[in-house]
Amino acid sequence: MDKHLAILAVLLLSGFVASAQVSIDPNVTVGPIKPMNGVNNGPTMANAKEQTRGNFYEYKVLNIPYARTHDSNYNSGYGGPHTVDISALFPDFDRDPDDPSAYDFTNTDAYLKSMMAAGTQVFFRLGESIEHTVKQYNIFPPKDYLKWAKICEHVIRHYNEGWADGFHLGIKYWEIWNEPDLDIEDWKTKPHTWGGSPEQFYDFYEVAAKYLDRVFPDLMIGGPALCWQEQWAETFLKRVRQKDVGLDFFSWHIYERRVPEIVAKVRRIRDLLDRNGFKDVPSILNEWNYIKGWTDEYVYSLSEIGAIKGAAFTSAVMSACQDEPVDMLMYYDFRPSSFNGAFDPVTYRPAKTYYVFYAWDKLVQYGTQVKATVADNELYATAARSADGHLRVLLTRYSEDRNITKVRPFRIEVEGAGDGVVYAYLTDKDRTFTEIPLEMKGGVVEGVMDPDSFVLLDFK
Repeated sequence: MDKHLAILAVLLLSGFVASAQVSIDPNVTVGPIKPMNGVNNGPTMANAKEQTRGNFYEYKVLNIPYARTHDSNYNSGYGGPHTVDISALFPDFDRDPDDPSAYDFTNTDAYLKSMMAAGTQVFFRLGESIEHTVKQYNIFPPKDYLKWAKICEHVIRHYNEGWADGFHLGIKYWEIWNEPDLDIEDWKTKPHTWGGSPEQFYDFYEVAAKYLDRVFPDLMIGGPALCWQEQWAETFLKRVRQKDVGLDFFSWHIYERRVPEIVAKVRRIRDLLDRNGFKDVPSILNEWNYIKGWTDEYVYSLSEIGAIKGAAFTSAVMSACQDEPVDMLMYYDFRPSSFNGAFDPVTYRPAKTYYVFYAWDKLVQYGTQVKATVADNELYATAARSADGHLRVLLTRYSEDRNITKVRPFRIEVEGAGDGVVYAYLTDKDRTFTEIPLEMKGGVVEGVMDPDSFVLLDFK
């Protein structure tokens, strides 16, 4: 007998009765299931003439809605340092931006085509990858802001309008730069993402955004991929408003281990936008992952990203943010790296977090979120109803504390449901999307979960 069913049998035989920790009302519509399953970076294509590692088909199955092209040039499978960044696409800044021969699109063309072939829309980051090296090369303010904007114009035309033997990919989102506030306290001596002053970035963004908005009024031009400094963001937004600069979306980042802290920041960013006159501007969290600490606990954090704790954290964040005022999430990272909890960075085979994205897509397929009330601070639940009335629920148990080890029962009540079999697809430290049939009586289904685990329940 499966260990979870055995434990449940013992609980029931001993007279265990629990109040519902999760109550589902399929008749109360909340709204659409949101794109909480966006990511950074696309699939890695196997090269039959060289190495044959690749994850294209596994990636495609997930139906990832958007993939952001940040730090792509750190993966040779995408094209390495000759990919995506403006300095890679236009290597000699002194050349004429109207000259097609001044551009090197080759690797980026192949990379973006692989994303589109997987059914994923490109979220294009215009700028540069982070530089952790002793010497920095491409993260400094461009010497001519308007020329930089015109280079970006031609990049957009190449991918959306066929310029320079290009494509018609219909890329909607174009993000200006990445984390300009990361090194706000020591940008002169130790920059990683923006080697200039805050004032220089405000001027740069104003020139670039105004130009691109004027040339492409129907595209989503935004940014700034805020790292952490909310006061910096307040000044940025006031400047954007004062100078009448377009801001079609506001992007920002957070790395945490505490789900309530992420929820709190989601609300603060929404309030920040609303207070500064950007009530209709989407809030996009386009870098996030599990981190306990960046110094002494950094290695521990990386080990957990690729393990069940990182997977449960990912599932909990997606469920929590589904109910909060954020429009899209983009997990960092699907690039083969230590921040990729979905694919093993060596073999590229699916890991625990992969099945969080697989489960979320099952909710997206049903489309409509219905009311789920959770009365347990370790549990997170998102319920989806199909057009013909079928129900799926993603239930997550996540604990910030590594010392919590006890298995706990859960009890779900579904309003108006009767008897039947519920198919539970469980992922925990021992199992990976393992099917476990559970009996439902009078609309009640019970099971057990490890401290860090998630289960997709399909109410057939």
